[in-house]
Amino acid sequence: MENYNQTSTDFILLGLFPPSKIGLFFFILVVLIFLVALFGNLFIMLLIFLDTHLHTPMYFLLSQLSIIDLNHISTIVPKMVSNFLFGNKSISFIGCGVQSFFFLTLGGAEALLLTSMAYDPYIAICFPLHYSIRMSKRVCVLMIIGSWIMGFVNSCVHTTYAFHIRYCQSRAINHFFCDVPAMLTLACMDTWVYEYTVFMSTILFLMLPFIGIACPYGRVVLAVYHMHSAEGRKKVYSTCSTHLTVVTFYYVPLFYTCLHPRSLRSPTKDKVLAVFYTILTPMLNPIIYSLRNREVMGALRRVIQRICTEKM
Repeated sequence: MENYNQTSTDFILLGLFPPSKIGLFFFILVVLIFLVALFGNLFIMLLIFLDTHLHTPMYFLLSQLSIIDLNHISTIVPKMVSNFLFGNKSISFIGCGVQSFFFLTLGGAEALLLTSMAYDPYIAICFPLHYSIRMSKRVCVLMIIGSWIMGFVNSCVHTTYAFHIRYCQSRAINHFFCDVPAMLTLACMDTWVYEYTVFMSTILFLMLPFIGIACPYGRVVLAVYHMHSAEGRKKVYSTCSTHLTVVTFYYVPLFYTCLHPRSLRSPTKDKVLAVFYTILTPMLNPIIYSLRNREVMGALRRVIQRICTEKM
């Protein structure tokens, strides 16, 4: 086993892939996932920008989700790929701090943005006459700004704490990115303050947003149940199930990671769960919203027809 103890301030990311053929297979798979996420989110953003039928609050929020997902996966995967290709697993103290800061900011912003996206169908179905007021452009902008600000503040707290504590001689982080809980296993001091901070963040960024998603959708289901139009029910169920699928892929692994007792956790399990909300979710979001959304597919047809008409 390699000895990663060192006297410099650099950290060592032990990574996700084992040095074997299986590791190479998973490396190629992650690169493909990254490319799908990259082009998928760019596709969603461009389509919403080009098609005026998608210039609605829901798709405005969806375009922001694509921006977050694109940056989220770009914060993690390029460094992981570089480490695997060049065999240099080190990351500078400042580089680790920057990666951790952006990861936490984007993660917090996404959790709150998903809650805002649940508010849109709730207002549209339960309060249709008030929709234009409650989901105006100003309200959407405030939701987005609020998500970013709260994610930023949360990230500042966690990052500042993690990079102002004393670490032991070993700087080997058993993870594929600078995840603060994985870093704090190297600390030469009691980290009970951070454990309390994680508990508070879990309430603010996971428990409350999850309740904020579950309650509106509960009202939506009741409202849909009393609908007379089968087509209307089908459309609403399709929209809600799409968003709930995205929420499940993002929230469930985070819930398990944050609420699972530290004594029962393992680095391998933490890394596998982290793959869901750092790599898989940014890829799946544009696919789910594209393939399961008639409006998005309709917008794609209109854009293609417009391009073909202009060329002729």
